Amino acid sequence: MGHAANHKVLIWKVFGILSVITLVEVAFGIIKPDFLFMTQFMGTSLLNSLFLILTIVKAYYIVWYFMHLGDEKKNLRYSIVLPLVILIPYLATLLLIEGGYVHEVLAPYINWKY
Repeated sequence: MGHAANHKVLIWKVFGILSVITLVEVAFGIIKPDFLFMTQFMGTSLLNSLFLILTIVKAYYIVWYFMHLGDEKKNLRYSIVLPLVILIPYLATLLLIEGGYVHEVLAPYINWKY
């Protein structure tokens, strides 16, 4: 197999992985299993944590293979990946804290059963 054939196989492999992850996300979004939806972990349900993790995994595959970050030098990869490793958990924590506050303030005024 030549280089182009190997590249096509890699693209289809990554496409398959991204498709499976997306199908899992959609299935969990439709089904909403009670053991994931009702269980709290770090201020949110396990289902939300699972969605965050799966989305980060999809972002990794997209950036690493389709944006060719895997072919770059080590220092460039670290300069892009390390800030994201710090920024994504920070933003997720901030959203959970602020979302909890908004829920506590607005809960008496809104019917949350929809």
